[in-house]
Amino acid sequence: MLLPFIAWVVTGVFFFFKPGYQEAYQALNIKQYPVAGLAESLIDDSTLEVKQMQTILGHHVLIKNSDGWRHFLDNNEVKKDELTPEQIRLLVNDAITQKKARYGDIVSVDGVKATTSTGVEVTVNWQGLSLRQYGQDTDFINTIYDIHYLRWTGNKAFDQYLGVIGLMLVLLLAVLGTWMSLRKPTIKY
Repeated sequence: MLLPFIAWVVTGVFFFFKPGYQEAYQALNIKQYPVAGLAESLIDDSTLEVKQMQTILGHHVLIKNSDGWRHFLDNNEVKKDELTPEQIRLLVNDAITQKKARYGDIVSVDGVKATTSTGVEVTVNWQGLSLRQYGQDTDFINTIYDIHYLRWTGNKAFDQYLGVIGLMLVLLLAVLGTWMSLRKPTIKY
């Protein structure tokens, strides 16, 4: 009956102090350079939004229209599956250069995901030209969240059932504690 309550207290203390949050959830930004020129030739009447930036790969123009985002690199449209491992390696390596203690070096590239020597995975979002990092510390903190929110088995339906039972047990514990503290003690000699 005390298991959910103990889990909430222990994980609650962890959430209060938040050790390791800074590195586990820090934003990893693509390194940008000064933009040289505008890409006016790519813009037409259907354009809703335009983003331009210069990276180690070249001049990027992201154009949004009613069909979604299109990504142009040096005036040529490039889709996510057309990126080479070397392009991913260059883009990610340029972003992690200043944070070697966290990321180390790139050891492999699979699709749009680069894995570093410290075990951190960096995923490239090509449509938005952004990066997302995920390491062992992120995984640990997510596990603490799962414990705190009674997601113990990985099966959503079963975890919801266990969560309701856990909440009922904590409520029962509170009712019993209140009842015991308010009742008149009986003294027997």
